[in-house]
Amino acid sequence: MDVVPGSVGTSASFSLRLGQTIFSSASLLFMSLGVEFYTYTAFCYLVTIMGLTIPWSFTLAIVDGYSVLVKCPVRQPGILLIIVLGDWVLSTLTLAAACSTASVVDLLLHSDGSYCPPKFCSRYQISAAMAFLSWFLSVASSLFNLWLLPSL
Repeated sequence: MDVVPGSVGTSASFSLRLGQTIFSSASLLFMSLGVEFYTYTAFCYLVTIMGLTIPWSFTLAIVDGYSVLVKCPVRQPGILLIIVLGDWVLSTLTLAAACSTASVVDLLLHSDGSYCPPKFCSRYQISAAMAFLSWFLSVASSLFNLWLLPSL
């Protein structure tokens, strides 16, 4: 059986999961630094999705790290299907949260009145950027695992 780089149980997958965890944590951190994030639904949505993404990615990073250490990758179709579906759902939700956050920040910055202090808006922009980076890594790991699924 071929080993697809980036599929579950490889060092590339460990790197992708670690990156997802780091970028999701950074997004959550930058959003939470602004104490007024709860006044906009899009920001609350981003915090909720990043709160779901962090434990998912961290748990799978631990599984990948263990698989790399013992040199026994996960190749059970049922487990792989759950991972692919979980990645797909979370990547879709992460993209939606990142896009909605970016659009609200853009609206706040370009409106006639000053609805957002520059200090908070720059944090919100960084948070949205980190969410986009987390989404990119999430969709990449989902596609790598989806590529492996038919060969099992």
